[in-house]
Amino acid sequence: MKRVYIVHGWEGSPDEPMHKWLKKQLEEKGFKVFALKMPDPSLPRRNKWIDYLNKEIKNPDENTYFIGHSLGCQTILRWLKQLPDRIKIGGVVLIAPWLELDEKTIEEENWSDKEFEIAKPWFESINFSKCAKHCKKFVCIFSDNDPFIPLSKTKIFKDKLNAEIIIEKNKGHFDIGSGIKDNPMALKKLLEISN
Repeated sequence: MKRVYIVHGWEGSPDEPMHKWLKKQLEEKGFKVFALKMPDPSLPRRNKWIDYLNKEIKNPDENTYFIGHSLGCQTILRWLKQLPDRIKIGGVVLIAPWLELDEKTIEEENWSDKEFEIAKPWFESINFSKCAKHCKKFVCIFSDNDPFIPLSKTKIFKDKLNAEIIIEKNKGHFDIGSGIKDNPMALKKLLEISN
């Protein structure tokens, strides 16, 4: 049976409307879906999040798929790169994939020292070539008005992962604050890469 793991972002939850909608839609199509509740989402420690995926994902294989949102995307990529070479998964859909923040955004977020300390390990570079060894099908969905992810970031995913890049109109950060309750494009792309 094909399995899908949905990984939310910083301050996120599996109960966000988009995640619940994706889970329901995929279950109706016969997938076994796990909408993960990541540990301490308001202060997401990188190693704890990756360890949590290691604990929750048993025997990943070519019938294993992921949908990540924001920091959840980076969590999936960091989890992928540490897998043994022999393991291959089916595919990954990344929604508003968060890699780094510029100084302006950090100032606007008005982070405490503790929040910045938590964020800092997430800024370390990712070995994309190791990620690509474990998965050949990546789709990245961006919004043209995301306040955190500039469209200039699409290039790294195209160049490093050979990802299909999709740019949606007026979806913000694909979160509750942007009024997002579903994501038909993410559903469509997951169905395509799992066929």
